[in-house]
Amino acid sequence: MKIVFNIIDKIISFINRYIAVIGIVGGVALAFINVVGRYIFNSSFTWASELTIYLFLWSTFFASAYCFKKDAHISISILLEKVNPKVAKILMLFSHIATLMFLLAVAYYGVEYLKFVYELDETSVDLEIPMWIVYLVIPISFFFASYRVAEKIFYILKTPAENLTKVSETKMVLKDIGGDEVLKEVEIKRGGLL
Repeated sequence: MKIVFNIIDKIISFINRYIAVIGIVGGVALAFINVVGRYIFNSSFTWASELTIYLFLWSTFFASAYCFKKDAHISISILLEKVNPKVAKILMLFSHIATLMFLLAVAYYGVEYLKFVYELDETSVDLEIPMWIVYLVIPISFFFASYRVAEKIFYILKTPAENLTKVSETKMVLKDIGGDEVLKEVEIKRGGLL
């Protein structure tokens, strides 16, 4: 079973990363080419701004889903650092379960909206592609994010409470840039408040 989850993990990571990268690189390149064409050659692609928006949209949604894997979303952990580890574990579980429910709800209603747009046979203005293709990003990326949060819930459940307490992000960054000496110096100057 572990092999199956490893394969799923690699597939989702691959899709998230590459769509995010292709979307941002393609969007920036297309916007640059269109601006150069407009100001230097007095000509531009009429469809370029619409495609740029769609590329950035897809890039953002898939990068956001990937951030759940890396635990890179903004979180306020001050409460988790101040309570005992067992309470912190319960709070983390509650937070992740609420997040999972939200993500699954958006994925579900994204599918429902997709069906609605498909029935309307709506197309984009400049590219003239079916809008359901553009909106497909919502259920897919939110489902991928849901999978990542479910992984975190499983990890929290199986990990002892004492091992779950997170180090603050500030301490991690300071330790990365200068090691323990910089961290100690900053803590002394700030009176232990980071």
